[in-house]
This record gives sequence, C-alpha cells and structure tokens, in this order.
Amino acid sequence: MNSGLFNQRFARNFLYIPPLPALKLGEYPPDFELPQVGGGTVRLSDFRGRQPVIVAFTRIFTEKLFCPFCYPHIQELKTTYRTIQEHGAELLMVSSTTPEQSEHIVRDLALPYPFLSDPACATFRAYRLGQALGAPLPGQFLVDDTGRLRFKHRYSFVEANAPEQELLAAVHTLAKKNIGAAEKNSS
Repeated sequence: MNSGLFNQRFARNFLYIPPLPALKLGEYPPDFELPQVGGGTVRLSDFRGRQPVIVAFTRIFTEKLFCPFCYPHIQELKTTYRTIQEHGAELLMVSSTTPEQSEHIVRDLALPYPFLSDPACATFRAYRLGQALGAPLPGQFLVDDTGRLRFKHRYSFVEANAPEQELLAAVHTLAKKNIGAAEKNSS
C-alpha cells in the first residue's frame, strides 16, 4: 500500500512556515493524546510522576517515502532505544502519517518504541515546529518526570535532528539528577 505523496496533508504543509518562537526550557509543553500503532492512545501527561519522555517528531511523507535527514535518525533511535529505557526514560515517535501508513512503517522498520500518528499535524503545530515541502519539520523534546521541558532541538539547516549522543547525554544528566534527588530524600 502506497497512498501517494500528493494528498491533503501534503498540500496543507507544502508552503514553508518557519518554526515559531520556541517553547522555553522549564515550562510545561503542550499535552497531547494520539493513537499508537498497535492500538490504544498515548497521552503525554500520563507519564507525569512516572518517568521522563523523549518526544521525537519525525518527517515522513508516506509509508515508503522518508525525509533523507529523518530516516537515519529514526534508525539511530532504534539502536539507542534500549539505552534510553535503561536510563528510566521512554521514547515516543510522532509522525504525520495516517494510522495505516504508520502501521506499515513500524512493521517494515521493526521499530521497538511507541509510534504515534498525527495526520492532522496538530501536535507538530502545538510544539511550533513549522513546515515545508509537504510535511511538518522535525524536532526532539525531553520532558522530565514532573512534566517540564528539559531539552529541545528543532529543525535547522545546520542540524535537522538532535544528534543521538546529545539526546542520550540529556537523558543521562536527567537520570543522574533523579538518582541524586532520590538518595537525598532517603537519607
């Protein structure tokens, strides 16, 4: 099934709209509830009080056509997902593909992490990511277990996605802070 590149979503996202002013570190990012491949929905606020979350917005046009900058990033996150989990965090991948396209992507790429579908691109817009040439722009955000934004990376011509090691360092730093706070509270 290849649903084709030229659809309503492509038309709505064709013109370049730069990212809007960025969300600020320390603030609460917009909550969202999106369908997950495999069933059910995922709500960002459900992680509050439980664990940190990386929200990775990716740029995919159809189930067979990926952004050339995002496809390698999707694969990198696939290889580091276990490390992210070992640091007590979760990774949520958000795509503008339909639920049906998203199912094909998860199956074809054997993605281990939760993959969420946002074909209306409302969550991309809430996170002020901008758009160009048929799809919203990518970005990555780390939300701590209190629900506050601790790391952000938005698309730029210099770096389309946050380098894998930069994301892991942010998760590691947050994990160390949580361990230190837990040890302080237990003494």
